[in-house]
Amino acid sequence: MPLHVPPAPAPALRSVLAALGSPAAVAAGTPALRAQQGPLTAELPLPVHVLDRLGVSQPGTPARPPRTRLVGWRFLIRAGERHIAAADVRLTADGWAFSHFFEGPYVAATERALRQAESLGKGYQPRLLSVPELYMLTLWLHGAVGADASSGLPAASDLLVPLAPAPPGIAAYRPHPVSELLPVMTHRLTQPAPPVRPPLATPAAPAA
Repeated sequence: MPLHVPPAPAPALRSVLAALGSPAAVAAGTPALRAQQGPLTAELPLPVHVLDRLGVSQPGTPARPPRTRLVGWRFLIRAGERHIAAADVRLTADGWAFSHFFEGPYVAATERALRQAESLGKGYQPRLLSVPELYMLTLWLHGAVGADASSGLPAASDLLVPLAPAPPGIAAYRPHPVSELLPVMTHRLTQPAPPVRPPLATPAAPAA
């Protein structure tokens, strides 16, 4: 079933297209962009949310609900038959503005996860959800396909697909219901620090 990719804000798209049309911006981008001779297109805009509160609280106090915030939009940059880079757009005091081009494992990982999500047999609104404390990026498949892509919390039945490279012990590309993966991530952040070994005893100084 096709994904319901949300439309990006018009100023965000315009800023990416302007960067793609700027030889200076492309020249300052990635090696793959600089080497490309043909046309470049921006597609598959994904809102980028940050999960910055995982119910972590002080001992003895109620757990706080998770909180997400929209920090930008990410576009995959196509050259011919493949995506060779991505472009990030950030919200500034003057509105949406192009931030930078980049390439690397998350470009191919995002494309792979999107293809995988299309075969799940259910409609989703794709988003990206970052967990900075775990150095983790996931494809967030939101079940409310018509929802405002700039807001909302992960529902228990939504799916999170960790992108590679994923943290140790968390399988990349495996869809996890939020109700299953969120406790795992919370546990990772609340694990007690390993005990610190006491320093070795210092030998007594010889008597004078």
